[in-house]
Amino acid sequence: MVAGGVVAFSDPQAYQAAISPAQVELFVTAKGKYRAALTQLELHRLWLQRGRENLPRVANAAVRTDRLALFFLASADQASTRHSGRDLAFGEIVASAAGSTQHLRTEGPCHWATLSMTRHDLAAACHALIGRDPIERSVTRYMRPRLLEMSRLLHLHQVAGQFVKRERHLLAQSEPARALKQALVHAMVMCLNENTPVKMGAGVRRHAAIIARFEELLAANYDRPLHIAEICAAIGASERMLRISCAEHLGMGPVRYLRLRRMHLARRALIQTTPATATVTDIATANGFFELGCFAVEYRALFGEAPSASLRRPAREMRTSQKSPFSFADSEFA
Repeated sequence: MVAGGVVAFSDPQAYQAAISPAQVELFVTAKGKYRAALTQLELHRLWLQRGRENLPRVANAAVRTDRLALFFLASADQASTRHSGRDLAFGEIVASAAGSTQHLRTEGPCHWATLSMTRHDLAAACHALIGRDPIERSVTRYMRPRLLEMSRLLHLHQVAGQFVKRERHLLAQSEPARALKQALVHAMVMCLNENTPVKMGAGVRRHAAIIARFEELLAANYDRPLHIAEICAAIGASERMLRISCAEHLGMGPVRYLRLRRMHLARRALIQTTPATATVTDIATANGFFELGCFAVEYRALFGEAPSASLRRPAREMRTSQKSPFSFADSEFA
């Protein structure tokens, strides 16, 4: 099966729902009119994505266990990007551990890329091309491939994205699609084989574990406010260590992150609800906001509209996100 397309978004929640293969929760951290575009291509179980966003944000991604996704920056000219507490440089690749939780924080517009295969398919390709499987399932690896291999992967990934936008008729033919897939798989395996591992210190791993427990607690208690004392007791970390870990991974303290997260949950509820079934007050208080005037001011500053406007707006973008990620119609990021 070969399928793909490009879609533009003005709502981060619709955008996060379309990203695959990880389950992503994305929080914009600066006010402004949000814009994003997602290019996706499926080439017989090889999945390719290219994402472009215009505002800084922090994203929490729960990685699937059955697929390996390689993540890297698609262009060099962009603001600082941090992956799970460390700076991610252009030319580096992240291979995330199966079932892990990852954070990606950007300081401005970003342009990223992924390639994903089932772990079984990738292992078979690695054994065929280099005689071994270089991927460790239980460890997130940061690597810097040799310049030649990385340049080839970046070029092929860009070409694939251009085909989706302008030459999709070629991908409908079996031979061009097969040739593109084989070239991408070969470049992917060579990058995994010829690289310099980027080591992570014990402190980075310890802070990553704290953040993982923090996110698990938030997910289990998404419908109620949490306080710092109970968070620290539940995850087994001091407030100081929690603050340090949040600063590294999220770019903000835990209190601000909790409030930002609840603000986005409130927006999701406002968009998915109709005025006939709930009021702004109902949704605000359900998400822990009891000073309604402050909530309205902060909401407008972050999302560019009043909560009541979100409640009245049809949830067309949220419904779009329920489509298959590989069945988008063409659209432009403008």
